[in-house]
Amino acid sequence: MRALVQRVSRCTVSVKGEVTGSIGPGLLVLLGVRKGDTNAEAEYLAARCAALRIFPDADGKMNLSVHDVGREALVVSQFTLYADTRRGTRPSYSDAAPASDAERLYDLFKTALSRQLDGRTVQAGVFGAMMDVELVNEGPVTVMLESLVGGERS
Repeated sequence: MRALVQRVSRCTVSVKGEVTGSIGPGLLVLLGVRKGDTNAEAEYLAARCAALRIFPDADGKMNLSVHDVGREALVVSQFTLYADTRRGTRPSYSDAAPASDAERLYDLFKTALSRQLDGRTVQAGVFGAMMDVELVNEGPVTVMLESLVGGERS
């Protein structure tokens, strides 16, 4: 499982012109689910996202987490995080989980992240939909997290 985490000033996700999720300052999490990912990995990655220290402290150092600063999170499913571009010019998505497995783990991740953020609502896109994501990346700060990679956690 992969999470591309961006610190944002604001972020909105829309489907067919209708806003499905919107936050002010906080985290945008683009979430990719890989074949074979588990519930434990979704829980682990949600905890890592909530604890990731990418917000500035009083001295301006990135030393605080989204949990520490009480900010919001928005999660968008993105199977393209598992694009394989090693052959040709058309990416292969053969490592991405089937939609039914991915949606279940996406929902579990959102629930786990909300729990990590003391029950704050986690805004979201619509799984499997064509979405428009508008964001202002603050910093810019963008970090890739992975759950299990060859038996090791990142």
